[in-house]
Amino acid sequence: MRTDRRLLVLDDDPTGSQCVADVDIVLDADPATAAAALAEPGSTCFVLTNTRALDEADAVALNRRILEGVIAAGVDPATLHVVSRSDSTLRGHVIAEPAALAAVLAEHGRDVDAILLCPAMIEAGRFTRDGVHYATVDGEAIEVGATDFARDATFGYASSDLAAFLAERSGGNIREADVLRVTLEDIRTGGVDAVAGILGAARDAQWAVIDATEYTDMEVVAQAVARLEQQGRTILTRCAPSFVRPLAGQSGARVLADEDIPVGGADRLPHGLVVVGSHVGLTTQQLAVVQERSGLVEVELAVSGLLDEARRESVIVETARRIREALQASDVVLYTSRELVRTDDPAASLAIARTVSDAVVDVVSRVRDARPAWVVAKGGITSHEVAEHGLGIVRARVAGQFYAGQISLFTPVEAPDEVLGMPYVVFPGNVGGREALADVVARLAAATASRTADPAAAEPAVVDPAAERARHV
Repeated sequence: MRTDRRLLVLDDDPTGSQCVADVDIVLDADPATAAAALAEPGSTCFVLTNTRALDEADAVALNRRILEGVIAAGVDPATLHVVSRSDSTLRGHVIAEPAALAAVLAEHGRDVDAILLCPAMIEAGRFTRDGVHYATVDGEAIEVGATDFARDATFGYASSDLAAFLAERSGGNIREADVLRVTLEDIRTGGVDAVAGILGAARDAQWAVIDATEYTDMEVVAQAVARLEQQGRTILTRCAPSFVRPLAGQSGARVLADEDIPVGGADRLPHGLVVVGSHVGLTTQQLAVVQERSGLVEVELAVSGLLDEARRESVIVETARRIREALQASDVVLYTSRELVRTDDPAASLAIARTVSDAVVDVVSRVRDARPAWVVAKGGITSHEVAEHGLGIVRARVAGQFYAGQISLFTPVEAPDEVLGMPYVVFPGNVGGREALADVVARLAAATASRTADPAAAEPAVVDPAAERARHV
């Protein structure tokens, strides 16, 4: 990898850092914060845009503003590799966001030669073979177009072949025949030379789809990308979490041991809060297991009441009151009612999701000064909104994951006083087995109990962002 290269990851929800550790996470809308995080050569910074919760025009505008702002703040675009990080099940503004970023780079003298699409997330069983993307559901690999993910109310699609998917999502503006393909044979037989040859032929922001069924495949591709960048080529990436790891020059997973979970502190309650907003089927199953196993106090936020403008404020106030009271004696789970309110209009469906998300954030903001020991947020949109607006986190550091490549723990670095020292767990809506959420909660509860029993171990470590960055570099 180039020693001066900086990896700017614009993440459309907060789950993209699941496969890396010791990197900065920025939630601040001011691009100067991200530019500061990229001050050191070799650094990686995730900017959580939450654009999967926005309509396309707003998503494009935000992507443009952040990248333009980072460059204006002094980061040389010649040293940047820009990643548009999104979903391993192909949801999100797949075409529009990379196109906007490519346009900004072109405006600063960096014409993009290739846009890579690499949606593999190995840990969650999402992989690409022969150009076809698969998701593992109940232990069986299924073409992603046949899964529930493809029937998303806002970002639905039909094609599992990635080149055909790009043609479908672009409304025919991208021709399937024009999409380059990097196959497993190219990667495993031809190696870096073959992959660099294929990608080196790309011109004018040409799309290329990447096969990957294991990390070694993506490592070869990352090496080919680095070679091309050393030759002056400009490559932009649209990918799921796994490919970020080799692009960032990291290998292996950092799985948290119990002693790595920094819960506790004399000024904190001995109990934590779980916030569940995602409505994917797996989340509902995981919530049911938590309810069966944990003994948490359950607080339901009724969606029907939130959509009634006359009742909304009273529903929020009462929900916050119940949580604050329950946290004094127990861990608490806040969840939105499981009935999914939707319409045939994607914009209306997105507006409903926005209303519910805003209410969840409002509740969390009203209870954070109770100082829970920890917070877990379940669901991509939920975890972004809770972090930024509910808890007021401006910048955090990825401490590691609960499982290899899945479920990150953030350590707040810039946040309100009542949030500093409180671990924040980002739990995507569509990963993990049925028991995963209950297992994470059990580990947090056990760590809290252990720290409470041993006050000397309860003081959380103070994170010095500059020292941590220097150690990582």
